[in-house]
Amino acid sequence: MNALLQDRLAALGDAMRQHARLIRRLQWLVVLFYAVLLVIPALLPLPDGQARLLDNLTVFAQFVFWGIWWPFVLLSMVLFGRLWCGTLCPEGSLSEWASERGLGRGTPRWLRWGGWPSVGFALTTLYGQLISVYDYAQAALLILGGSTVAAMLVGFLYGRGKRVWCRYLCPVSGVFALLAKLAPVQFRTNEARWLDNPPPHLPPPNCAPLLDIRRLHSASDCHACGRCSGQRDAVRLIARSCNDEVIHYGGEADNAWSVRLLLFGVIGLAMGAFQWTVSPWFISLKQGMAEWLVERDIFWPLEANAPWWLLTHYPQLNDAFTWLDGLAISLYILAASALLGGGLYLLLQMACRLSGASQAVFRQLALCLLPLGGAGLFLGLSATTVKLLRYEGLTLLWVNPTRMALLGAAMAWCLWLGWRVCQARAAAQRLPLFGALAAGVALVGYGWYLQFWGW
Repeated sequence: MNALLQDRLAALGDAMRQHARLIRRLQWLVVLFYAVLLVIPALLPLPDGQARLLDNLTVFAQFVFWGIWWPFVLLSMVLFGRLWCGTLCPEGSLSEWASERGLGRGTPRWLRWGGWPSVGFALTTLYGQLISVYDYAQAALLILGGSTVAAMLVGFLYGRGKRVWCRYLCPVSGVFALLAKLAPVQFRTNEARWLDNPPPHLPPPNCAPLLDIRRLHSASDCHACGRCSGQRDAVRLIARSCNDEVIHYGGEADNAWSVRLLLFGVIGLAMGAFQWTVSPWFISLKQGMAEWLVERDIFWPLEANAPWWLLTHYPQLNDAFTWLDGLAISLYILAASALLGGGLYLLLQMACRLSGASQAVFRQLALCLLPLGGAGLFLGLSATTVKLLRYEGLTLLWVNPTRMALLGAAMAWCLWLGWRVCQARAAAQRLPLFGALAAGVALVGYGWYLQFWGW
């Protein structure tokens, strides 16, 4: 049965290569759909309180982008790897199209710095909260449209038919790369067979994300486009264990930025971004800052006169942020990143040092938190899905039990991964390493408990 499954997956990968032209046409349909839903609602008047999903294009576009598109794109990374990037992503398609017609310059060294995806994720997440990107079409056009224009500009300047933007700069590429580590399928190269170079001698593929196909063993950076499937009879789409990449390759030095992004961004920063609207700690922070300002007769931060592209400003809907709001939101989100991400980082580092484990073990142990990080992103984004559906009058009694089940399953998965990693260590190292991971899992789980049930 396993051999039959592998053969069918390999045939599917080969079919993707054979029907590459059809995939490109599908990509352009997605680009058109993306442009319509992104641009037209931003040109329409703001919807009133009576607008509904099926009678207002702006509300419909909001539901599609934030209620369906982004949560399930994230879910697809865990299920299929970066198939979205290689076959459907409008931004990647446009960047590659621009690169085919651009200047073809070499990629500069500064642009290849591994931290750009983490910086981009942090900045877009924070900025998106300040301008209420989930709620307003203009804000969505500014962030998503601005990112698309930047992708095309980078494509025009660098590479020749490549996706330099996707590989090095895309704000979500780091998150996608992390989640793809859990995918049960991937394109993988048999290096020995590659070096033998057996027939069939297919034309060299255009690997748009600039990968070394010969050494392809990870799903993180591969866009799963199928262009290299069957190359030298060495590249195949295969099934694998969802735990395979973390257990066997998690300790690699290349994962250093992935670990930082996971702890400080996907877990810490994202939780702060989803949490501040319901957090009593945020209210206390804001009230304390307001009292401090009033006591000193400093009133300008209490004014709501910032432009909409800097802070949320829609007074006609009674929704306008003061300068104090912007500062408090920024402080809360950044504090969540520093305290939660930093706490997890120090906890795992201390466990590794006390047990004499290497930095490779630290990276491997930190990546065991991936299921919980991915579940948190999905839960946070799907909260918008639930909110919009409840506006339509649906009760959705199944939501809280489903959230609890998903969170519990993610926590159990993290612990199982951690146990598998610890089994490869000496007996004396297992308890401190697994104990630190279990404490980290409990800490993150408690944060999500507060978000959905505690507050």
